[in-house]
Amino acid sequence: MQKTIYDKLLQILSQKLKHQDTNKRQSISAAERLAVTLRYLATGDIFTDLHYTYSIGIKTISCIVREVCYFIWSELCKEYMKMPTKVDWLQIANKFQKSSDFPLCLRAVDDKHIRVIKPMDSGSMFLNYKHYFSIVLMAVVDSDYNFIFVDIGERNVIPVFLKKPHFGKN
Repeated sequence: MQKTIYDKLLQILSQKLKHQDTNKRQSISAAERLAVTLRYLATGDIFTDLHYTYSIGIKTISCIVREVCYFIWSELCKEYMKMPTKVDWLQIANKFQKSSDFPLCLRAVDDKHIRVIKPMDSGSMFLNYKHYFSIVLMAVVDSDYNFIFVDIGERNVIPVFLKKPHFGKN
């Protein structure tokens, strides 16, 4: 990620990610919270590795990643995942025609089962036909592989990272 993009993202999220210092400890800065989360998302490192890299507790990293992902989604989805207009759909169709020779194609759809640890009290709700627990990530892209729409999991299940964190500022 370029530094300018990181700085812009930090500027958008800094007020949401800021926590109050106390007499006993200084809070983890918004910049470090964002850095830990982006490292986790980019590398897929386990929280134990991030614990040694950033000298932050494993449980704290878990809470930080959940909180930052929530705020990234809530702040950026309106701008970057907005529903295309009629003009946008026509432009997408033209690009598909030029790049792939598919007339009147508006989007490409694919999905993937993301393996998860069985959520408590979920029974067999997340058990898939391959006999492991997963949620389904479905994505719709345009001809340039830009996301137009994403759907994670079932309609009545909110993925953990999209739930509003129970701590921090509202």
